[in-house]
Amino acid sequence: MGLRAFFDRIEPQFTKGGKYEKYFPVYEMIESFIYTPKTVTSVAPHARSYIDMKRIMTYVVLATVPCILFGLYNTGLQTNLAIADYGPSGWRAAIIDAVGIGFNPANPIANMLHGLLYFLPIYIVTLVAGGIFEVIFAVVRKHEVNEGFLVTSMLYTLILPASTPLWQVALGIIFGVVIGKEVFGGTGKNFLNPALVGRAFLYFAYPAYMSGDTVWTPVDGFSGATALAIGASDGYATLPEHGITWMDAFIGTIQGCLGETSTIACLIGLAFLLATKIANWRLIVGCLGGMIAFSSLLNWIGSETNPMFAMPWYWHLVIGGYAFGLVFMVTEPVSASHTNMGRYIYGALIGFMVVMIRVINPAFPEGMMLAILFGNVFAPLIDYFVVQANIKRRAKRNA
Repeated sequence: MGLRAFFDRIEPQFTKGGKYEKYFPVYEMIESFIYTPKTVTSVAPHARSYIDMKRIMTYVVLATVPCILFGLYNTGLQTNLAIADYGPSGWRAAIIDAVGIGFNPANPIANMLHGLLYFLPIYIVTLVAGGIFEVIFAVVRKHEVNEGFLVTSMLYTLILPASTPLWQVALGIIFGVVIGKEVFGGTGKNFLNPALVGRAFLYFAYPAYMSGDTVWTPVDGFSGATALAIGASDGYATLPEHGITWMDAFIGTIQGCLGETSTIACLIGLAFLLATKIANWRLIVGCLGGMIAFSSLLNWIGSETNPMFAMPWYWHLVIGGYAFGLVFMVTEPVSASHTNMGRYIYGALIGFMVVMIRVINPAFPEGMMLAILFGNVFAPLIDYFVVQANIKRRAKRNA
């Protein structure tokens, strides 16, 4: 008996009137993960398209693959470099010793394996903890388990430090799924990005584990500032003195979260999303325009007391979470503006806010997460005013 025949045979047990009717969302989740849903439009007047929810979410996950792969390498690289001075410890070191691959930072395979040992536990905990609550809400509400959680779980994992305790990983994704999405009705009805909601919760609830100089490289006793922290304290011109060139930041061999350090990896993902028309280019243009315009204005104004005023836009682009947020968070269709003009305004607002938070706020050198959540809140209002302006313009034209 084939797998398709098996699903067809047990399906009546989960449909209305079946023995396991209330567990239909679980059956549907597994069945639709393996096969294309059978409930598709076939006759007029419904529009037909090869793009469905599962395909969209699959494309977004595929777009993150360059960030995942480079994140594994860079996490392992930074960890192996620190181990040279501080020594190995913990169960990951025991596994690497058992494999016999060593902690040589010049060995790409050793770096990838070491990075994988940090990535996998965080991702698995995210899938299990968040997935349980996704299923619970689906069963209670008697609706499908949406594929959107696959994207949320991956993005959430990639924006966490490698040293994040696993219990905090679980707590953050549960908060993001429940408070950021399910309380508003589930996928497609949330106005905030669930992955960012979970990350923001962890930042404000457990700041010592989400910021500072000791959280980015998971080696006991190691301390090292990020490029943004150095820029905020000493100015971006001193970054090469700390061993960070612009090309290092562009490639991503610097300290940071698991998957957001490499700008080039993010741009590869962006090219894929634009080619498949998953991402809307107006959001990208707006966000870049807002960031470039406001950072250039601050460069022109200058400051004798705040070195961040001097940081040019091309440095803002490659450090912190700007590139990752631009590609995977700003372009998220549910929480962004839906009108074409609104997309420009929404993107520009985020670009403006991220620079303002990084430069003006002395307590928070990174700003992309808060800027995007701020944009999420105002997206419906932006669309409202754009629509009202269109209505007034057409009424005046036809008067």
